[in-house]
Amino acid sequence: MDTHLDELRKRRTEALGMGGPRRIARQHASGRLTARERIDLLIDPGSWFELGLLTKPELRREGDASAADGVVTGWATVDGRRVAVIAIDATVLSGTTAAVNARKQTRLITAAGRAGLPIITLADADGGRMPDIMGWRFGGLPLDFKQFLTPPDGCPSVPRLVAALGPCYGDSALQAAAGHFTVMTEQASVALSGPSVVSTAIAENVTHLDLGGPDVAAAQAGTSHAVVADEQAAIAWVRRALGYLPDHAAAAAPVVAPLPPAVDAEALLTLVPTERKRGYDMRKVLAAIVDRDSLLQWCETRGKSVITALARIEGGPVGVVASQPMQRAGTLDVEALDKYLGFIEICDTFNIPLVMLHDVPGLMIGTQEERRGVLRYLERIAVRLSTAAVPRVSVIVRKSYGGGYFLMGGSQTSPDMLVCWPTAELGFMAPEAGVRTVHRGDLERELAQGGTEARDRLFDKLTEEWQLESEPWEAAAHFFVDDVIDPRETRHVIATAIDVTWGNHERVRHRT
Repeated sequence: MDTHLDELRKRRTEALGMGGPRRIARQHASGRLTARERIDLLIDPGSWFELGLLTKPELRREGDASAADGVVTGWATVDGRRVAVIAIDATVLSGTTAAVNARKQTRLITAAGRAGLPIITLADADGGRMPDIMGWRFGGLPLDFKQFLTPPDGCPSVPRLVAALGPCYGDSALQAAAGHFTVMTEQASVALSGPSVVSTAIAENVTHLDLGGPDVAAAQAGTSHAVVADEQAAIAWVRRALGYLPDHAAAAAPVVAPLPPAVDAEALLTLVPTERKRGYDMRKVLAAIVDRDSLLQWCETRGKSVITALARIEGGPVGVVASQPMQRAGTLDVEALDKYLGFIEICDTFNIPLVMLHDVPGLMIGTQEERRGVLRYLERIAVRLSTAAVPRVSVIVRKSYGGGYFLMGGSQTSPDMLVCWPTAELGFMAPEAGVRTVHRGDLERELAQGGTEARDRLFDKLTEEWQLESEPWEAAAHFFVDDVIDPRETRHVIATAIDVTWGNHERVRHRT
């Protein structure tokens, strides 16, 4: 037995050495940590339980380190919660994927799905391994997409969190795209294929950052949901995001001890200008509503006219969707709608109530938005929001017009609570635009008969009448909205509405 144990110790030591001192030094010189250093940052000390430590590639190269076939997989705890961890080891064969590597990842993902446990991937890989997956071997690559990307039959979805910590191509990029919460460092990239493949295949010479850096993956493609300075910040972001999520979709999202907002509610009386065309930062409003330091934005650099963020109110997790008047006056374009749709789906899947704050002039219109499919997004979000099974609370802060009103939780989507601030304005379109559209003939006749001043007087008169019709009082009188509230009551109203909607049932969604 001693001889066998010596052999086991030798093989374990070799595997734990990853790609060896030279390749580890090269990884550090590039400003990146090793896979095992990243795991140590992520997990609770002493909680690591590894699977597949002794694996090696099917095709082995003389002199090439092949420890664990370039991927470290196992179980651990994060803040006391059991999770599955996949850490790509870029010191071994550049973290590339081949048969054994893919088999390890798929096995852990499937096991996590059956156990109902979150999956965390620390990605840093150059894609498929050549020549290991060339020719007939590619056809048999054990990357079963049903197992790799969806929960096992009869099992609820589990949260997937990804940190892109270097060049991420091939299956690592797929993991990032499939992640519910994906963060990348400023020097990472996420793309289907790497620069060398792109250059060879289509003669386009690009850098890693040109191809899939933050300006592409986070700001345009949406394959990353946050960008941070370095690996330590990325792993901290993953840990923080996990804290809002249940272990699986059939469990309630975790509630923590409440904290007061960072800003006193009195500030809400002055933060929002009454003049509808004046901009302001909605994040300052949120700071007076949500628990202190609880706002975690999702896709902050994409679709900027709407804020999507996890937060807490009285300790309970919420998914905030809020107009951002500082960007395009809060108008919802296709990019913002695509971001919004993805966020709704995540919140509804993982039992996180939706809180919507309106200050929206409507949907972006025109030829460009039509070509990008604005109507398709209107239909998809209207259906997704109106059929969501989590509590939905809608607050009209200032203006809410047209399709923007519908998609931010207007009455047509059957929210569980719809309230207005006294400053709210509701309608098909803004008063000025409405008057110009509906009364165009009247204005033209007045111009012809009485000149510019007469037309302007009529315009001002009609606009004032339209504004009066847009105020929230008649909407409340006809019970089109549930109430008009003092802005300082917003946090209490939201918390109570969520509590009443969940009722005495378990705080998980139920579909009929």
